[in-house]
Amino acid sequence: MWSWWRDCLFRMSKKSEERKEKERRERAFIENGSKLLEKLIVTCNDKSIPIRSFSAQELQLATNNYKNPLRKLWYKGYLEGRSFFVKPIPDNKIWADFAINDLVMSAQMSSHKNVLKPVGCCLETQSPILVYESAMNGFLMDRIYVSHDTRQQHQPMEWSSRLKVARQIAHVISYLHTAFSRPVIHMAIHMRNILLDEHDVPKLDHFFYSVSIPEGEIDVEVYDGLWNVYFNPPELEATGKVTEKSDVYYFGELLLELLTGEKSYDITRLATDKYSSLIAYIHTCAQACCINEIVDPAIFSGKGDVSLEQQLQAVLDLALTCTEEDPQRRPTMVDVTKELRRIESMRSCKSCNANYSWLQSLHIQIQRFARVHNVNVKSRQ
Repeated sequence: MWSWWRDCLFRMSKKSEERKEKERRERAFIENGSKLLEKLIVTCNDKSIPIRSFSAQELQLATNNYKNPLRKLWYKGYLEGRSFFVKPIPDNKIWADFAINDLVMSAQMSSHKNVLKPVGCCLETQSPILVYESAMNGFLMDRIYVSHDTRQQHQPMEWSSRLKVARQIAHVISYLHTAFSRPVIHMAIHMRNILLDEHDVPKLDHFFYSVSIPEGEIDVEVYDGLWNVYFNPPELEATGKVTEKSDVYYFGELLLELLTGEKSYDITRLATDKYSSLIAYIHTCAQACCINEIVDPAIFSGKGDVSLEQQLQAVLDLALTCTEEDPQRRPTMVDVTKELRRIESMRSCKSCNANYSWLQSLHIQIQRFARVHNVNVKSRQ
């Protein structure tokens, strides 16, 4: 008799828990869904942006119950024969708001080839679970910080690819600053927030903290919890506000990491004290050091030449300008993009000149041969 009552109580308790869990999921869905809908209405200007809704159970099955993470908060999942990246967000109200912001901003930017496109989300959890297209070649940091972690089996990215990544990320930030009615500040241009597709095309992610500058204002106040997360632009530390030039500062930091192979917050190869940032170190030693002392040794693993050194020096000069303490002395991201295009063309121009010189030499030899053997050679203009 007692065992019968115990089984009954157990079943009743289980049903009660299941009912509470269902109610919790429904409340979360309504709350997160209303926030998402409100933000989409405000920001998307009647544009149709498809965002698929997933259940929590679907994503658990797709990720094998969130086993084998790609990186912190990142998991690979398989749905309907396709691979996706799944990002569960910490369960609290602030992160829930950040997640909605990320979803809406990345959806607005999804037409740009250098943005990681959102596929959908799960709204049943306290903080939404975000689902993105997969990026087959993983994270940019794994191809740049290779010397920091010998466990990573990645080949360092060659210089031409690093420069191309820099130019494409500069373009997408320029787009953020100029394509909308008000400039949007990304606020998190870091190596860990850039992924690579199967062709090493960079995909910018992490629009959690992105914020637009209000009408009639030249700057905007940001969430104060960000101040101590990274090495921040001086104006953010001083005022708690950012402008487009704050993104320029973050991008300059990215350029220095691409050049040196060092983490801004964990310098290992260059001689500096442990409390110094990469930006502070480079600004201090740039005039005294040779470019070869600063640059990631992996960049020189191949055959170097004068034009390569000129490119490296030009990128270093650009990074120094981007990370000036005074925001007014920094260029715009549009100007940064133009400068990177010019720097990219340096080596191709050298190659064109070399080929032209070789063709000229060949033409002279042919003319000499023709004169000796009395052959008429017509010259093409």
